Amino acid sequence: MTAPIPRDIPDLPAVPGMPALLASPVPATAVVAPYRRPLTAAYRLLVALVAAAAVTVDLFLGSPIRVLTYFTIQSNILLALVMIATARRAWTARRPLSPLVTGAALLYITITGLMYHLVLAHASTPFAMTGGPVSGWQAVTNHVLHTVIPIAAVVDWLFLTAPGRLHLRMAATWLLYPMTYLAVYLARGELILPGTPGRYLYTFLDVEQHGYKSVLGNALLLGLAFYALSVLLVAIDHARPNPIRHRAKTGFRLQPPVG
Repeated sequence: MTAPIPRDIPDLPAVPGMPALLASPVPATAVVAPYRRPLTAAYRLLVALVAAAAVTVDLFLGSPIRVLTYFTIQSNILLALVMIATARRAWTARRPLSPLVTGAALLYITITGLMYHLVLAHASTPFAMTGGPVSGWQAVTNHVLHTVIPIAAVVDWLFLTAPGRLHLRMAATWLLYPMTYLAVYLARGELILPGTPGRYLYTFLDVEQHGYKSVLGNALLLGLAFYALSVLLVAIDHARPNPIRHRAKTGFRLQPPVG
């Protein structure tokens, strides 16, 4: 005959000297060994060199201070630096660069390409930069900086970068640079005498022609468009497939059953 089981069993006291287990994230390198990506590194280095060469030629063709004031030049310089850094990491199998930095470079160079082809290069738009046709080396650098490099950056993002690294919380941070650029741009215009050629580089931000009310209105619309573009890039980054899947070597192979 067995003894009856008590209804209320007291809790056992904790064993002294045994701390509670803490959650510890395991780095990916502890599970999958890092691997080098020489072709990716070579592509990114080539893009950086082409962008740097185009910027250098523009600096020799015009006034360096004025050339460096253009958003196009600044975004291409940033992209070249980011490409060099990511190329080195791909070559040495190091952790990827922060998506806050790579996403910002991608956004700014995409803005450069879209603004040029949708607004500045069309004579039908009221803000077209109709300074006459360009030729020679200036035409080459103009095409490289506004078309070739933006396309190359998007190709690198879509086909050579792991997805899901961009996040919506980064979008507001990415807009800090365009806002700073606008403030410096308007301050620069105030320091230059009225009527001076090149006082305002972009017609849609020309205070002398449109006044501050219209310019700030245009800036607000552009800011909203840039934020929408940021959200679109984040959405695409999370929806696209992973183009760089890598089968890690485990050190052993599973043999088929005998018999």
